[in-house]
Amino acid sequence: MFESLSEKLQNIFRSLRGQGTLSEQDVNDALREVRLVLLEADVNFRVVKDFIARVKERAVGADVLQSLSPAHQVIKIVNEELTELLGGGDTAPAFSQKPPTVIMLCGLQGSGKTTTAAKLANLMRKQGRSPLLVAADVYRPAAIKQLQVLGDQLGIPVFALGDKQDPVSIAGAAVGSAQSNGQDVVILDTAGRLHIDEQMMDELARMKAALSPQEILLVVDAMTGQDAVNVAEQFNAVLEVDGFILTKLDSDARGGAALSIKAVTGRPIKFAGVGEKLDALETFHPDRMASRILGMGDVLSLIEKAETTLDQQKAEELERKLRENRFDFEDYLDQLQEMRKMGPLDQILTMIPGFNAKRMEGVEIDERQIGRAEAIIRSMTREERHNADILNGSRRRRIAQGSGTSVQEVNRLVNQFSQMRKMIRELADMEKGGRPGRIPFFS
Repeated sequence: MFESLSEKLQNIFRSLRGQGTLSEQDVNDALREVRLVLLEADVNFRVVKDFIARVKERAVGADVLQSLSPAHQVIKIVNEELTELLGGGDTAPAFSQKPPTVIMLCGLQGSGKTTTAAKLANLMRKQGRSPLLVAADVYRPAAIKQLQVLGDQLGIPVFALGDKQDPVSIAGAAVGSAQSNGQDVVILDTAGRLHIDEQMMDELARMKAALSPQEILLVVDAMTGQDAVNVAEQFNAVLEVDGFILTKLDSDARGGAALSIKAVTGRPIKFAGVGEKLDALETFHPDRMASRILGMGDVLSLIEKAETTLDQQKAEELERKLRENRFDFEDYLDQLQEMRKMGPLDQILTMIPGFNAKRMEGVEIDERQIGRAEAIIRSMTREERHNADILNGSRRRRIAQGSGTSVQEVNRLVNQFSQMRKMIRELADMEKGGRPGRIPFFS
C-alpha cells in the first residue's frame, strides 16, 4: 500500500534528519522533492500546490528552525498536513437514532460495488449490528445472484425482488422488511454503468429522495488514480455523497486517489478495501494512514487486528506452556494458523513503527511457506509433534513425502523450531533467575 510514495518520502526525510541544523533553504529543497514525489504519485496538481504551501508556511518559522530538533518538527508538520489531506478528523459513518440506518452504495460498473456491499455488511456485523443486503441492481446480468451467493457465504440475509421491479420500489420494500425483522442496517447495492449517464443519476437521485439514506457512499477503484477523483467529483455534484470507499487500496503503490479525493470533493474516505477476502474492508483512519506512509507504523490498527483475530484463551494457554517448556509442534501449528488470520505479512510489517521496506529488498515474503510448514507438521504422527527429538532421517523422509515437500524443507523447519525452543528456554530461565515480568511475546 503506497509503497512507492512511502519509500520516496521516507528517503527525503531520512536525509533531512541527518542534518543537525536546518536553514530555510534546506526546508525549501526538501519540499521541492516532496512536491515532485506527490506529482509522480498522481496527486492532483492543485492539491499538491496547496499542500506544499501550507507545510512551507508552518515549517520555515523561527520556532521550528531554531528548535532542538528542526528536522523532526518539519516531519511532524508534514504528518499533520498529510493527515488533514487524507480526511482529517472522524470518518465514522452516521447511524440513525431510529433504525434502520440506510447506506446507499453507488459507483461505476467494475469498481467492486457488489463485493464491497458484502464486505461492509460483514464489517457491520462484527461491530455488533444486524445488516440486511439489498439487491437493487436490476440491470447487470447476475448482479442479484452474485449478492445472494456472497450473502450465503457470510450468513447475512439478502433482500431481492428479481430484475423486473423498479430499484426504488425494491429499496423501499427492503427498508420495510428490515423494520419488521429487527435489522438495523440496510445496505443498498445499486446499479452501476460503464460511464456516468443521465438515466443512472436520475435513478440514484430518486432513491435518495425516497429513502433519505443516512449515508451515500461512492465506491471507487483506488488504482485508477485521478480518474477516480474525476468520477467522485461528478457523483458528488449530483448526489452530495457523504464519503467514499476506496477498493484495491492494498495494491495502490502511488496513492494519488487517496491523497486527492478529500481535498477535491470535500468528502472523506470512510472505508478502504485491503484485499479480496470478505473480511478485507477496514475503517479508514487518516492519522494512521499518514503515519504508515511516513514509516511511523500503525500500532493501533495492529492491536485492533490482533484483538479481533487472535484467540485470547489460546494465547493464555500457550504462555503457560512456554513457561513450563512444553511448547511442541502442535502449538507451532496453532501459531501458524493464528498468524494467517492476521492477514498478509507484508501488510502487517508496514504497521510496525520504524519498519524499513528498503531493508527487505531481496527478501521474498512468500505466504506459501506458511502453507508448506503446516503441511509438514500435519504429516507428522501425534508422537512426532509432541517430541521433536525422535525425528530421525527416515521419519523426515516420510514426512517430506507425505507433505509434498523436500527433506531440506523439513530439516529447515525442524531447525527453526529447535532454535525457537532454545530461545524460549533461555527466556524462561532468565525469569526463574529472578528477573520480573512476563515473557516478552505476551507483554
